[in-house]
Amino acid sequence: MSPRAERTMVDPVEFTSYYGRPILKEPAWKQPDVPLYLFLGGAAGSSATIASLAGLTGRPGLARVGRLVAAAGAGASVVALIHDLGRPARFLHMLRVLKPTSPLSVGSWILAPFSGLAAASAGSAETGLLRPIGKLAGAAAGVAGPAMCTYTAVLLADTATPSWHEARGHLPFLFAGSALTSGAGAALIAAPRDEIGPVVSAGLVGAAAELVVARQLEHGLGVVSEPYRLGRAGKLLKAARGLTAAGAALSLGARRSKVAAVASGAAYLAAGLCTRFGVYQAGVASAKDPKYVVVPQRERMAERG
Repeated sequence: MSPRAERTMVDPVEFTSYYGRPILKEPAWKQPDVPLYLFLGGAAGSSATIASLAGLTGRPGLARVGRLVAAAGAGASVVALIHDLGRPARFLHMLRVLKPTSPLSVGSWILAPFSGLAAASAGSAETGLLRPIGKLAGAAAGVAGPAMCTYTAVLLADTATPSWHEARGHLPFLFAGSALTSGAGAALIAAPRDEIGPVVSAGLVGAAAELVVARQLEHGLGVVSEPYRLGRAGKLLKAARGLTAAGAALSLGARRSKVAAVASGAAYLAAGLCTRFGVYQAGVASAKDPKYVVVPQRERMAERG
């Protein structure tokens, strides 16, 4: 038989499931509640750390902005989570027992104390009451800030959702970088210009980390990287990259121009929102398509074999 007469005897593979139903259930969390919860918690955590460091280095205006953003962000994050759960009692139930093996339990025990500490710190500083206690609360919130920035990434990666689970080594770094730029963004908008030098540097570090890890997510996870590049998630994450780069570039002029500072801060905050919504959408898309479950399983079997 001539080469031209040859034809493929096996049809192209179609990844289907039983009766065409998805292998995995879509994440049951609500939108926009959970993406907002992811964004607000990260911004609050980085802002608390910024406030603590600003207080130690004699930047009262920057410290005040950090405290207020941390308190407001943490409070709004709790509200978003409770709205997703349906009623406050469900959130309180998660605090009855601390389970070190459960990311959800550990996360609840990070969020609840952090919110109280951030509120106590801001309330004391604004009213002048119980200042020693307020300072201790602010220092504790600053120490807990990094955990607030990253624990939500661990929550997502601990699920069976393919594009989240396979990215378990990347999501914490992406969320940390994004949280750092979000906290820096709020400070760039509201803090005095003569005190924002450290947050300009912090924003640049966060932007670099976010852009590097985002590229790894979109190209370094095999087939499960596709949801990060395609559809609505791909558009959101592309917008996040552009806004992050714009925020970093504008921040270079922030100490000389209030307009540049505000524009940079707004770009950073918008990028943080796009990142959280994009990552969430990528997870939903990967749960819907059986390909993202079957192909990684076959690849792991082939490696073991």
